[in-house]
Amino acid sequence: MPSSFAAVAASPALGVSVWVLAALVLAAFVAGWVDSVVGGGGLIQLPALVIALPAEASTPEILGTNKLSSVAGTLVATLTYLRKIRVPVAMVFPLVVAAFAGSAAGSSVARFIPKELLTPIVLVAVVAVGAYTYFTPTMGRVHEERHTGWSRTWRSALIGGVIGFYDGVLGPGTGSFFVIAIVAFLGFGFLQGTVAAKLANLTTNIASILVFGLHGELLWIIGGCMAVANLAGGFLGARMAMRHGNEFIRTVFLVVISILAVRLAWETATQWL
Repeated sequence: MPSSFAAVAASPALGVSVWVLAALVLAAFVAGWVDSVVGGGGLIQLPALVIALPAEASTPEILGTNKLSSVAGTLVATLTYLRKIRVPVAMVFPLVVAAFAGSAAGSSVARFIPKELLTPIVLVAVVAVGAYTYFTPTMGRVHEERHTGWSRTWRSALIGGVIGFYDGVLGPGTGSFFVIAIVAFLGFGFLQGTVAAKLANLTTNIASILVFGLHGELLWIIGGCMAVANLAGGFLGARMAMRHGNEFIRTVFLVVISILAVRLAWETATQWL
């Protein structure tokens, strides 16, 4: 049976050492930075939780704690971006509504996913996002919206629902998937797409936290420590993204997920063999 809020609070670390907790906090900081700039911070944070938490941690506890940490960084990055960049409300509204519904549905499904399936699924997400990023170096350089009215509304809702569901089920790369979809299907520029993606991702995180929280599947103290670090990383990353070009950030992102892909491939091979 899932842990209750009281049980989680009484035994917050599930046997995790101070050093492991410190490593998770560092991963959360880096994830917040990466997520605020290019999306995909979950590609760092979720694998870190999968690797670091002991075997008795359930899949919902891992996913819920990841969301608890991520929402802080996503919130501060969103607010930082919105001070400088505006996106159409008519596009954002159907995006976030569908994203919330999709994430809530996905989070409900995620409660039944065996933990041993997480690592290979995350590996596939890492490779897919990395490959797409590498082979589309000019993505989103120009902001040229291609749809208006109902055409934009249903496309925005479809993007929100599908990616929101994925975020609820698993989550890594959600920010990148949102950016890629908004840029590719709606013609948004990189910065405008990132702002819209942050709003949608913030919504999906909140929906997941509500679902996992209602079932007592959040490791509050671990998630809280990681949330503070994620918030700091998100604030720093969003400010840097405003000041510097995209090529350096893109390079760092590709390096990080390449390292993660190698590590996860090793973990997957060890697990299955």
